[in-house]
Amino acid sequence: MADVVVRKFVVSVDEIFHEGGPMAETPLKRAAVLAVIENPFAGSYVEEITSFMEALKPLGLEMAQRLIDALGGDPAVVEGYGKGAIVGTDGELEHAALWHNPGGYAMRELLGDAKAIVPSTKKVGGPGTRLDVPVTHINASYVRSHFDAVEVGINDAPRAKEIVVALTMTTGPRIHARVGGLKASEIKGEDGLR
Repeated sequence: MADVVVRKFVVSVDEIFHEGGPMAETPLKRAAVLAVIENPFAGSYVEEITSFMEALKPLGLEMAQRLIDALGGDPAVVEGYGKGAIVGTDGELEHAALWHNPGGYAMRELLGDAKAIVPSTKKVGGPGTRLDVPVTHINASYVRSHFDAVEVGINDAPRAKEIVVALTMTTGPRIHARVGGLKASEIKGEDGLR
């Protein structure tokens, strides 16, 4: 199993007060943490890659904790989440898929075993590639007010033999959400969907 070698972390927090309408009573915070890591499979096809998921688990937990800390330190304020990865050009899309379990389960664990699947996206690209990471409610994927995306990217990453892994969290619905559907107050908590 390859070691996880981190080149750097990037953490950002948006604080949104309005989207052209009235000022929100409580601003929405959307946070992202990105880690730039070496891709141990870059440059050649490797059949067995799943063991790297186990190596990524501590990184997932560290990144999820960094996000919670960036949002004030209380996991109870987190209502939305998402994950994604950008693989450098000497890698393949499947290398980004290795982030599904370590990234998703880390957030779910630190948020009190959140019920909803963590939405995800991935792509191959070079330095400066941007990725729209989808966001849904942590306990019910069908809560329409929490459908969102956080754009992430780093000007000097990923280099050809790197992967940028990303986690995102939000503290509430979109500002001025008003398109109906299941409300957060109506979550049943049975299956992670409703």
